[in-house]
Amino acid sequence: MMGRFFIVDSEVYKNFHDIKLNILKTASLGAIALLMPMAAQATNTNETLENALMFGRQGEYGQLKFDLRYRYENVHITDDLPIKTANANTLRLQFGYLTPEFYGIQVYAEYEGNLAMQEEYNSLRNGQTNHEVVADPQEQELNQFWLSYKGNPDTLIKGGRQRIALDNQRFIGNTGWRQMERTFDSVLIQNQSIENLTLNLIYIGQVRTVISTDRPITMPLLNFSYKFGRFSTLTGYGYWLADYADGANSTQTYGVRIHGAPRLKHDIQLSYDVGYSNQSDYKNNPGNYALDRYNIMLGASYYGVTIKSGMEQLDGNGRYAFQTPLGTNHIFQGWADKFLVTPETGVRDIQGTIDKSFYGVKLMFAYHHFTDSNGHGEYGNEYDFLVSKSFGKHYHLLAKYAFYDADDSATAVNAGVEKNTQKIWVQGSVNF
Repeated sequence: MMGRFFIVDSEVYKNFHDIKLNILKTASLGAIALLMPMAAQATNTNETLENALMFGRQGEYGQLKFDLRYRYENVHITDDLPIKTANANTLRLQFGYLTPEFYGIQVYAEYEGNLAMQEEYNSLRNGQTNHEVVADPQEQELNQFWLSYKGNPDTLIKGGRQRIALDNQRFIGNTGWRQMERTFDSVLIQNQSIENLTLNLIYIGQVRTVISTDRPITMPLLNFSYKFGRFSTLTGYGYWLADYADGANSTQTYGVRIHGAPRLKHDIQLSYDVGYSNQSDYKNNPGNYALDRYNIMLGASYYGVTIKSGMEQLDGNGRYAFQTPLGTNHIFQGWADKFLVTPETGVRDIQGTIDKSFYGVKLMFAYHHFTDSNGHGEYGNEYDFLVSKSFGKHYHLLAKYAFYDADDSATAVNAGVEKNTQKIWVQGSVNF
């Protein structure tokens, strides 16, 4: 199985030939992006732009927020004929206005639009079903529009369409990796009146999805985090999701998580992340089940090198599986996104990562070994690579590569993850 990682078939070579021109275009964009921060340092452009986006002295009449992100994405799945390789060149703009605070009240409105400059992909909205999926449709929308109130001590009340990213985003996240992010039509109450304790009470009435559609749900949730000194944080949560578009997603989930990063002598820092969750059917879910999720991650850093290893398991009973439909799932279980929906036989992800920053350039490698939740049926292995560089606060370049090396077992075939998958990303962004 390891050997197959180093054998690239003729389709992959053809794929690289087809994207050659796109890589050249991307390289040109990268060169421009590299020059931008250099010019900014020479002419104080950054400070000028920061001031221009504020109305009045120090934003006394509010401020504008601006985020422009270019991305090239290539998706190739071996032996997936007649589906063609996807090539996506997209440019995403987020542009918003935040009012000044007035008697504790503040308002924010944000436009989001995505331009498909090369649309050789299935965005799930454009009808290009003869290409692989890149879930970044050419759309525009009101991404956020909320009103907040901070008049009560240590309490924030926020209502409207807003970005929510709780904890590590395993259950509730904005899926910010996609060009059109997920936002929530919701009411949030956050209280920090008890020292070291953050309490979130949230009611979600609808989701604006990453493909710019509305998903009708109702979801009250409770989430709290308590910090023990400098090195540990305990989180507890209860999520009650009723999904009216797909009743199979209607679940009640309860869990705890403890994580921290204690520092030792001689520049050694440890890290740990341990959690347990239980999920069962709820509301209009036709199933009748109770399933568990476990995760444990241990790590150590020394002289800028960080190594982590661990396991995450989402149980499945052959008919139902533990699901996280509102999580930012791209950052879990491999960047090839083969397990955004947990197979009915569950998934066990044994993983390891190593990363190092070298002259301001972040380098990262991750390995995943996937089986069913019993550990008996093989799904495959995944190898992920990342190179990224930030130039000050406002400019960022990134390149990512993911290769999922599928097993040919009956378990992988039944789960629909039996095909090798390669994904390539090159990205540049400007944020003010």
